[in-house]
Amino acid sequence: MEILAILLILLFLLNILFAGVIIFLERKEPSATWGWLLVLFFIPHVGFILYLIFGQNLTRRRLFDWDDIKKIGIEKMIDQQIAALKEERFDFRDPHAAKNRDLIYMHLINNDAVLTQDNDIDIFVDGQEKFEALLKDIAKAKDHIHLQYYIFRADHIGKQLIQLLTKKAKEGVEVRILYDAMGSRRLSKRSFRHLIAAGGRVEVFFPSRIPLINLRLNYRNHRKLVIIDGKIGYVGGFNVGDEYLGLNPKFGYWRDTHLRITGKAVHAIQTRFILDWNQAAPTRYDIQYSDRYFPESRPAGQIPIQIVTSGPDSEWEAIKNGYIKMISNAEKSIYIQTPYFIPDASLLDALRIAALSGKDVRIMIPNKPDHIFVYWATLSYIGELLKVGAKVYIYENGFIHAKTIIVDEKISSVGTANIDVRSFRLNFEVNAFIYHEETAQNLSEFFKQDLTKCQELTMDRYQLRPLRIRFKESISRLLSPIL
Repeated sequence: MEILAILLILLFLLNILFAGVIIFLERKEPSATWGWLLVLFFIPHVGFILYLIFGQNLTRRRLFDWDDIKKIGIEKMIDQQIAALKEERFDFRDPHAAKNRDLIYMHLINNDAVLTQDNDIDIFVDGQEKFEALLKDIAKAKDHIHLQYYIFRADHIGKQLIQLLTKKAKEGVEVRILYDAMGSRRLSKRSFRHLIAAGGRVEVFFPSRIPLINLRLNYRNHRKLVIIDGKIGYVGGFNVGDEYLGLNPKFGYWRDTHLRITGKAVHAIQTRFILDWNQAAPTRYDIQYSDRYFPESRPAGQIPIQIVTSGPDSEWEAIKNGYIKMISNAEKSIYIQTPYFIPDASLLDALRIAALSGKDVRIMIPNKPDHIFVYWATLSYIGELLKVGAKVYIYENGFIHAKTIIVDEKISSVGTANIDVRSFRLNFEVNAFIYHEETAQNLSEFFKQDLTKCQELTMDRYQLRPLRIRFKESISRLLSPIL
């Protein structure tokens, strides 16, 4: 009994110690601080273990060196664009890009997000169509294929993709795959043994150093990127797995948004992959801004794009700040599709002000959860916007996983970042910010088509939810800063 008493006292003291660390040293957001204090004091025997796994702060560490960016050779381009924007001599080719000069400048100076203006985009909202296009592009690859996914499953579509990549590796094409250790935790490198034997390379982001325990569990690489020959880039919400083809009966049809990009924006996607690969791989890319990985090509189109990234080691929450700036600049409408809606105070205030100012604010969320606490927290925050006149739609045709925001049907953003604290502060994310009216209108048309498969959640209907649902929402909202 004495040993047990001593252990309990030690655990209590550890709780006090971690509470002090959270309050005085970590300098977390107040909401996150209170969330962790609740965990530490309500479950004292395991709270400090949960903090070790989920509560680490990476913001003091820079995982991706500026020296890597210098080696790639884009720092000169960044400096030139900053100077041109400051001196108001930047050559904007699209009026919607010019109108959003301040948003472009913010992404450039805070995120090194170069603006490219010669791009073309194909939009995919269906998994079958996305993977059909991806497999065709991979089959035509001549030099290299770089893939990065949060979730990579060795199921039917995963095996089909691996077989094709193995074939390309045997043809002499450079094949590199990077996947996240947590998102793809059921994936074994044995699934890639034939690809590796053919010369392909496979690496894992933030793997566990200790069997069954990953002390960086809370910080995941949520990006989904493909680069083919430095000329074609994919970015968006689809991972690799049969559920993304609508083959999982739990979710049914999977509605997502993904982009196929051609043009100079592919160079920015390539840069992101190389930086992530160099962080994860023991053998780093030792490259300059070479024609092999950054080939010169004719303009693919006239769409201005910035590829914006963020992560827990970033000084600024770049994607969230981009969302807020877009919302603040809105003149008529704001359309959002997101599987999770757990905004922080700044984003919630921006949407609330927009709705109170008479803007047409519409938010589309799924009817079925894939993370139950996040789902209940989402419903809690949705109620805040219903009060100020925003419209909320529940997608009924399966599961909606799209991460899309469209403002005034003139500018848009598509990528991997959800509207939640995890995407803004904890995950490594990437979004394309697109300053092009036709693209925004195309995305808006998909949004309006999805409305026909939704049920509107009115304030009257929201207030009728039973007490047990309200209780779940309240508990989930308390935990939302650490979900």
